[in-house]
Amino acid sequence: MKSFRHVMHLVGRFLRQIDRRPPSPEEATWAESHLLAGERALWVRLGNGDRRHAIGVARRFTAAREGATRAETAGALLHDIGKVDGPEGALRRAWMTIDPRPGATTRRYRDHERLGAELCAKAGSDPVTVSLIFGDGTEEVVRTLKHADSASGFRRV
Repeated sequence: MKSFRHVMHLVGRFLRQIDRRPPSPEEATWAESHLLAGERALWVRLGNGDRRHAIGVARRFTAAREGATRAETAGALLHDIGKVDGPEGALRRAWMTIDPRPGATTRRYRDHERLGAELCAKAGSDPVTVSLIFGDGTEEVVRTLKHADSASGFRRV
């Protein structure tokens, strides 16, 4: 069942990458209200599909974690920021996720948590945000973020 959910998550991400619509103005305002200036500078570099995905993840994260801090919410919003300098195109990104013999570019793409944590640390993010992006926060918070991310499937965001 877990592998089926993972496949559905990847299919949903692929389909959202094809849809180039930006997040709604209300969703964009909500997201940006949780980001520091340096984080917003990174956020605007994400593609529309990635921003819509991140908002959906952050909404599910904050719903599951009552009282989530601004730094935790920023971590949820920026959890995939390490992919910002990765390849363009839904097909290429999908392949890099499942490539059985990854090359250097694919390995870098798959290392997006570390890369994202480094980007956010340089942008002046709170250490809590950086830790969450890296997957090194408290067990409960990291588990909540992973669940919010994997629960995205085909849901519209």
